[in-house]
Amino acid sequence: MAIEINKEVSQGTVEQRMVYESGNEMAAYAAHQINYHVMGYFPISPSTEVAQFLDLMKANGQHDIKLIPADGEHGSAGICYGASTAGGRVFNATSANGYLYMLEQMPVQSGTRFPMVMNLVCRSVSGPLNIHGDHSDLYYALNTGWPILMCRDPQAVYDMNIMAIKLAEDPDVRLPVIVASDGYFTSHQKRRVQTFAHKSDVHAFIGEQPKQFPHVLDRNNPITVGPYMNEPDYINNCYQQSEAMYRAGEVFDRIRKEYRILTGRDYPILDLYRMEDAEVAVFLMNSSSEIIKDVVDQLRAQGIKAGSIAPNMIRPFPQKQIAEALKNVKAVTVGDRADSYGAYGGNMSLEIRAALFTHGNRDTMVISRIYGLGGKDFYAEDGHAFFELAIEAVKKGRVDVPFDYYGHTPGDPNNKPRRVLEPMKYEDLKTGLITVNKDEETGQLKVKVPPIRQLTKKPKRLAPGHGACPGCGIFSGLELFFKGIEGDIVALFHTGCAMVVTTGYPYSSHKATYIHNLFQSGAATLSGVVEMFWERKRRGELEYLNLPDDFTFVMITGDGGMDIGMGPAIGAALRNHKMIILEYDNEGYMNTGAQLSYSTPLGHRTSTSNVGKHQGGKLFHHKDTPQIMAATNIPYVFTGSEANPQDLLKKAAKAQYYAQNEGLVYGKILITCPLNWLSEEQIGQTLIDQAVNSCFFPLYEVENGVTTITYNPEEKNKRIPVGEWLKNMGKTKHLTKPEYAEALQSFENEVERRWSRLKAKHENPYL
Repeated sequence: MAIEINKEVSQGTVEQRMVYESGNEMAAYAAHQINYHVMGYFPISPSTEVAQFLDLMKANGQHDIKLIPADGEHGSAGICYGASTAGGRVFNATSANGYLYMLEQMPVQSGTRFPMVMNLVCRSVSGPLNIHGDHSDLYYALNTGWPILMCRDPQAVYDMNIMAIKLAEDPDVRLPVIVASDGYFTSHQKRRVQTFAHKSDVHAFIGEQPKQFPHVLDRNNPITVGPYMNEPDYINNCYQQSEAMYRAGEVFDRIRKEYRILTGRDYPILDLYRMEDAEVAVFLMNSSSEIIKDVVDQLRAQGIKAGSIAPNMIRPFPQKQIAEALKNVKAVTVGDRADSYGAYGGNMSLEIRAALFTHGNRDTMVISRIYGLGGKDFYAEDGHAFFELAIEAVKKGRVDVPFDYYGHTPGDPNNKPRRVLEPMKYEDLKTGLITVNKDEETGQLKVKVPPIRQLTKKPKRLAPGHGACPGCGIFSGLELFFKGIEGDIVALFHTGCAMVVTTGYPYSSHKATYIHNLFQSGAATLSGVVEMFWERKRRGELEYLNLPDDFTFVMITGDGGMDIGMGPAIGAALRNHKMIILEYDNEGYMNTGAQLSYSTPLGHRTSTSNVGKHQGGKLFHHKDTPQIMAATNIPYVFTGSEANPQDLLKKAAKAQYYAQNEGLVYGKILITCPLNWLSEEQIGQTLIDQAVNSCFFPLYEVENGVTTITYNPEEKNKRIPVGEWLKNMGKTKHLTKPEYAEALQSFENEVERRWSRLKAKHENPYL
């Protein structure tokens, strides 16, 4: 389908400008023109860029939105709900498992009728983990009570975001609205897009916020939000919400007509292409719906009466319009980019069947196909295959296979995953070179480790060949820690760089048993493994299975995993399971592209703490995770660094002893990340050493409540100013400029405060 520029450029009554941007950029652009009050957010691919673009614009003074980085998607949804109850305009963006994590909050917001707009940049829901686009997250949204607008391209993302806030705030609707686009198809692909040239025209279109909406900041009219309801009040509330949802379809139809006059672009409830006399049709949503139009044209050229249907809104579901569009169609193939497992069809195919049945159509044959899962591309030839299914059904007068997957393969048994690496031998791992003994008088552990060269024969737990960035410190840090662990381990890795770059199916870099689970679930998952181990050991089942009985259980977290995963980690610590939680700290959410985490220090630049005229990097201090975990009274807490290898080896040996004999251990190692730190890859070791010697990352341990500094740069005359460390990283060079002197001073003061407090604890065992 050739591009006709006169059709691409819409003519309306307002001044417009042309840009060339992606869907994520256009979501952010629309949000900044609306100038929302608050955005609560948490990064997850592929929606992360929306917050990044807004933060960059904020640093340059282009909008006044208060951007609040949450500790997880559940937290971001809570921030947005709270902000909406306070009467302002609220915005968010998320994807996939992030949406599922906030799912509990979705019906709370719609059920209490507080408007907001959320961009759902659709992505596969794991597991196994896949970060590419399909609609498996979108289908979870169908029953949450949010109207859902659909976006086939970046132009639609922009336009729907402008219309969505007007829809959400309409007095006849008053519901939060989802704007859904396809991850990595629409979100990242750049297209020509027309926008309002002036913010004032956007504000004139969306109008002022309705004054009659109740909110919690009206002191003269106090309200109760979300009370406990018995029947019949609850069913009455749900009925009113249901009525509002159906009204949303009518209101959107009115809004899109107003928008068409202003911009020349129209978004009817159904996008019908050559359906006026169609005998066969294909129903697809979002990005695929544009491709199918080419196929329709090609079939029409062959004399086949083909047409296509794509919804611009799926909640409320356009049941009557669907039935009308299909009344003369003999067969329709419905493509669903997610399965409703066990229901013999994807959600859209089931709802289309229901629409036809409800409106008396028993003749149109419906073929359901699940396609495009995990970001699998949809091409014109796939569209032809979908039409061929409908054409064949018309010829036969029946549908032979009403439901199936499309695009899957049976696989070749000759290519099944095979073990590439031989399992490590227990005797190679149990070297006996490291000894740990408990001092009967003090209760402290005495550890003896050999020179590192004697441990070089000990096999690496991770094989070479992973896909980490050059200079990544994760694996050198982990391998050094693992050198101090004797015997077998069972490792659980949170989602993050260490997980993603080592487990590209069908291969794995892990030589030991490995489990993956999501950030917020890792500690709980491994605690279940640990307790099953001890219970099966108690029952004598491990001896029967001929398994070793001295596993060390280690959870590896990083890339901000102790933000979203903090709650479950504290829960595991309070239960005191016999396991190790080891955090590699690279000071950012690196697996999603270098966003700020709570471990990012004050003033440091990330993709969501940009530096500009109106903002100088991260606005609050970094989280002191070791002290938080020490407050749970677990047996052992430590910090470590590969720049001090003997110190880390001793702590690893101690960690193993406590994890096998007494309870939970938490350790944190600082690792270099050239991508996040904007530093040369070859100076990673130097940067880690400087972080330790500046006392930003002090090396210490808390053993049964007693704090000991294990390396004191002051005593060795090696302490350096914090600025000496900062000047070697691109993310902090701005802090050396006079205009950021206040931020630098605040950061230095906090480093000194924490170091002084740590020295006091070192000197007093009761602190």
